[in-house]
Formats: sequence, structure tokens, C-alpha cells
Amino acid sequence: MKFMLLIHHGTTPTPNDREAWATLSSEEQQKVYADYRAINETPGVTPASVQMQPPETATTVRVQNGKALTTDGPFVEMKEALGGYLFFEADDLDAAIELAARIPAARMGGAIEVRPLVER
Repeated sequence: MKFMLLIHHGTTPTPNDREAWATLSSEEQQKVYADYRAINETPGVTPASVQMQPPETATTVRVQNGKALTTDGPFVEMKEALGGYLFFEADDLDAAIELAARIPAARMGGAIEVRPLVER
């Protein structure tokens, strides 16, 4: 089965937010980097390989009456914003949940949405 793991950062300190990131000790920062490195090296993981800019840089697009309307910033509240994603091919949902639990954001104020992909 193939899954997409959507990383919702929530209140997780990230390197993009220097002030919040500075609240973590050097050891905690290195653990986060090591955890993500290990996750990306897990068999079956296809990492996004790119880092997204902060949510406030987003543009949200909607179409009304055939016209594209844009809004600066994300549609969702900042605390719910998507911070990243990866793809994972695993035997079952339990394996995807186990991987999701290893993602630092899951333990640091965020959440990981595990969503099966439609296979054709």
C-alpha cells in the first residue's frame, strides 16, 4: 500500500522560525535533524526532497463564477498549516502509523495525517 504522510507542524519549532527554533537546545535540534534523516533513509520512504516556505508565503486559489480568486496566505489557521509531506510504501496502515509516530512534529505540538493513495 502507498501512503502520503502530511506533516502539520502546529506549534512545532522549525528552523524556518528562528525564534522558536532557538528555544530548543542544541541537542534537541540535532535530534530533530537526525530523526528526519533516519526517516528519509527508511525503506519505502520517498521524501519530498524539498522544504516548503512558511505558511504565510502561500497563496490560496479559489474559482468562483469561472474566475480565479487569490488570497495571500493559507486558508487554514497557521497552527493547522501543512508543513511538509512524504510518501511511504508499506505493507499496511500499521507500518505507516509507526513511521508517522517517528516524525518529530508528531511529538512536538503537530500532527501527522496518514492518507492512503489510490493505486491504479
